[in-house]
Amino acid sequence: MTRRSDAKVESYPLKESGLLDNPIAAMQYCSMAIAIPISKRGTFTIPPEIRKRLGIDQLENPMLLVEERDGKLYLEPAAAVPVRDIPKTTLQAWIKDDEAAMTAFKKSAKRK
Repeated sequence: MTRRSDAKVESYPLKESGLLDNPIAAMQYCSMAIAIPISKRGTFTIPPEIRKRLGIDQLENPMLLVEERDGKLYLEPAAAVPVRDIPKTTLQAWIKDDEAAMTAFKKSAKRK
């Protein structure tokens, strides 16, 4: 594990108090980041306190959206919702937005 946060820890005001002598503890204190082991298959367990805080434990079919940006992973709680449970007006608005985006894309492609 690299210690990229050493410079930040040295300048952190609580450093003088001795509360943040451990850079890893300081990183957890400042950003609430925790280290979670990942299995050989790539699975990991989200700690119960985080699942509870995000409301993931209350969903019937909990999921995570995973996005990779600039070499980092971003996780966002999500849930699967059957199409039949989505109001028709919402579906129609999504279709309208998609069609408008496709029309705009086709116009921009013709200009090139």
